[in-house]
Amino acid sequence: MKQRDIKETLEYISNYSLYAYEDEIRQGFITVQGGHRIGIAGRVILDHGGIRSVKNISFINIRMSHEKKGCGVKVLPYIYEGRNICHTLIISPPGGGKTTLLRDIVRLISDGDTKHKGFNVGVVDERSEIGASYLGIPQNDLGMRTDVLDCCPKAEGMLMMLRSMNPKVMAVDEIGSREDIDVISYVINCGCSILATVHGYSIDDVRTKPVLRKLVDEKAFERYIVLGGKDSIGKIKNIFDERGNELLLQSYLCAN
Repeated sequence: MKQRDIKETLEYISNYSLYAYEDEIRQGFITVQGGHRIGIAGRVILDHGGIRSVKNISFINIRMSHEKKGCGVKVLPYIYEGRNICHTLIISPPGGGKTTLLRDIVRLISDGDTKHKGFNVGVVDERSEIGASYLGIPQNDLGMRTDVLDCCPKAEGMLMMLRSMNPKVMAVDEIGSREDIDVISYVINCGCSILATVHGYSIDDVRTKPVLRKLVDEKAFERYIVLGGKDSIGKIKNIFDERGNELLLQSYLCAN
């Protein structure tokens, strides 16, 4: 794609008002109607050590938003414990389906069913991948009792949700920073259940990450859902409890 084609594409998707998307551009993407995300790359402009903007945009990556309703149904019985939701970590290599699974679990928990009442869920959607929000409105179905903070850093967003929206369950995607871990511990201590995802291949792999090891060793998460890789997208390899005991005796595709 030539430079003029990229420029025309960006002008079109921004409705010829690219400056209106400065906050999103600073994070490396633009979300358009329908929740589709256009990733961008180019010359990064720094300001006091932080990213102020991206100029001379020379690369774009279009990611189509989609959801698979029902892919979390078979997982749900493993994360309920009585009337409560277990603190759950979904582990998957990049592209393994962890965000898709998290999205549907949020929807199911929020709506409830004949066996379980619905919960108030707070989603901190830092990269607009869970709700695929456009102008603050989620384009994906996250359930009737779900509140969303879009394009908000996870650590700050979780604290904001606790202070303002009274969630019983908190959902975040791709944890990993020390700030994330500290706030997750605080959320758990406040009596709010946590649903989170992380890049990885197994519990042992997650334990090798210095900032995550503390949560694993302290058994903060009560359930671990391990997904397959790109060759088996959406496949649940196994589910473990906080002690590493195997709960799932046979793997399956969560989209089935």
